[in-house]
Amino acid sequence: MGPLRPWARLPLLAAAHLLALGMGAAMLQALEGPPALQLQAKLRAELAAFQADYGACLPPGALEELLAAALAAQLRGVSGWGNGSEAGNWDLPSALLFTASILTTTGYGYTAPLSAGGKAFCVVYAALGLPASLALLAALRHCLLPLLSRPGAWVAVQWQLAPASAALLQAAGLGLLVAGAFVLLPALVLWGLQGDCSLPGAIYFCFSSLSTIGLGDLLPGHGRGLHPALYRLGQLALLGYLLLGLLAMLLAVETFSELPQVRAVVKFFGSNGPLTAEDQSGIIGQEELALDTLPPSAAAPEQAPTC
Repeated sequence: MGPLRPWARLPLLAAAHLLALGMGAAMLQALEGPPALQLQAKLRAELAAFQADYGACLPPGALEELLAAALAAQLRGVSGWGNGSEAGNWDLPSALLFTASILTTTGYGYTAPLSAGGKAFCVVYAALGLPASLALLAALRHCLLPLLSRPGAWVAVQWQLAPASAALLQAAGLGLLVAGAFVLLPALVLWGLQGDCSLPGAIYFCFSSLSTIGLGDLLPGHGRGLHPALYRLGQLALLGYLLLGLLAMLLAVETFSELPQVRAVVKFFGSNGPLTAEDQSGIIGQEELALDTLPPSAAAPEQAPTC
């Protein structure tokens, strides 16, 4: 069987993507279907027990109407439970966190605008703010990537690594640093502070935030009835974590995407032309820039005199 023809590469990649979607949906259906049915059965049993005890005191359908109104308000970020620490969803810390979730495309979804004017403003705000945020991230990436490449360049010189091996080592080191400092460490802190959150749940929240998935089913301190000052302080801390963590995640993803191996795979599926020098260089050019910034004694090892 001959090599894969160029015109068949992209459809094959699309078919593999669709297959991955189907496998993921089937796995989630198998894992989450039984717990959802158990929770539904438990809720129905509790409603039946409540109606058996207090049904004579309530008009028909009154409990269902109350629960429907409460759930509808909860879906829009308005809650009447607890001691009021989450009653004001649009104070300054909450509004700052909401705007950050828009500009970072995280979109937790636990708070949403209720008025037509607020929805229209969100559209305009996102249309103007997203390009500005992308420009800021691009500028920060341009400034920080050369600095982050210096340790890898120093290790490459000391160990006399090939450029491709040095680039892979640099990407792996940066990935481990981001995973430890912005996923594992914050998850341990969240797990220690919030007793009703498990460690896998805390890791799930950190990763979903930094990957901009932002499902919104778990928020630090949400629904625990904290003091309003502590709850708002937690929102500001989440705001700072979201901005710094997304920048670190972007730098890590950008570093991995510039690896020669990754660029070769993209080139293979994207075009049938030969790999150019730019495609094969990747972040090697960044390491060469970092090598240029090192002292002459460290930029290159001394060569032994020839006989």
